[in-house]
Amino acid sequence: MILSQFDEHSVFSQLNAFGHQKVVYCSDPDTGLKAIIAIHDTTLGPALGGTRMQLYKTENEALQDALRLSRSMTYKAAISGLNLGGGKAVIIGDSRLHKSEALMRRFGRFIENLHGSFITAEDVGTTPKDMEYIRMETKFVTGVPESIGGSGDPSPVSARGVFMGIKACLKEHFGNDSLAGKSVAVQGIGHVGENLVGLLRNENAKVYICDINEDRLIQIAKKYGAKAVANNSLFDLDIDIYSPCALGATVNTETINRLKCPIIAGSANNQLADEVVHGNMLLEKGILYAPDYLINAGGLINCYSEIAGFSKKKTLQMAENIYEATRRVIQKSKEEKIPTIEAANKIAEKRIADIRKIKASY
Repeated sequence: MILSQFDEHSVFSQLNAFGHQKVVYCSDPDTGLKAIIAIHDTTLGPALGGTRMQLYKTENEALQDALRLSRSMTYKAAISGLNLGGGKAVIIGDSRLHKSEALMRRFGRFIENLHGSFITAEDVGTTPKDMEYIRMETKFVTGVPESIGGSGDPSPVSARGVFMGIKACLKEHFGNDSLAGKSVAVQGIGHVGENLVGLLRNENAKVYICDINEDRLIQIAKKYGAKAVANNSLFDLDIDIYSPCALGATVNTETINRLKCPIIAGSANNQLADEVVHGNMLLEKGILYAPDYLINAGGLINCYSEIAGFSKKKTLQMAENIYEATRRVIQKSKEEKIPTIEAANKIAEKRIADIRKIKASY
């Protein structure tokens, strides 16, 4: 393991701020591998989190992403009732240019050396095939192709969870959870976004979509009967639901002031640019926000099911439980007059604290 441009004070202060247990820097000049594995908390079980590959501007930016995302995974597992901790891995590089079998297998060796404290899966920039390469070096990986006994693409389950979260918000705001005639703007139509568009259109929702890939945007609009719109006009639409399904921080001071919808519910991670500032802004403006790590937990549920050996039917049932979990968060938010993200955090933190006390008594 090689530490490059390592600022001891900076890294350790960031670890303390996020409450992480461990951060591992992985470097292999022969394959070009530069990666960071962040393990946030293992109170409930081994840390599980996807491996994201993208070209970060700096190593510190990559570290920040790993820290934020791994913390979210801890809360996601806790609030979903799963016996897992939170972790995340990031590989620094362009997945279209720098990824190779050798690089992924070398990364698998680093995971193997953590002896099961971290289990990975696919994420942005990685695929089930990449997980298959990692599997050649370690058993601590999920989301491998169905052809070799894995659960395959988790995006249908992820979309189902987001869909149930949307319906829970509709129930709260409108008194019923029917999507017929409701308008939804889906930002980002990757695998999860496309599956979500299909579910929404099946219930006769009016769906607006935007994506940086214009060819795919036209293709998906035609396939599902959705309306393609420019990304810069999305926040000015008069709609019922804004569903961010791309990258994070799209819910910020500027966009909140522009939004005309009563509900925000999508699959993107870290949607709030600042949890405290923007959670409170949404509360004050009367916009109901479905915490991202709660309703996008379907992918994690899918991975957990692969580890536990659950059937696809059982996996989908677990994803549909996100409906009631979202309702509980909304109820706590109303009772305590706090933002929904704070309510979700409290529920997750209580479960972790309760289990930690039990383990302390062993």
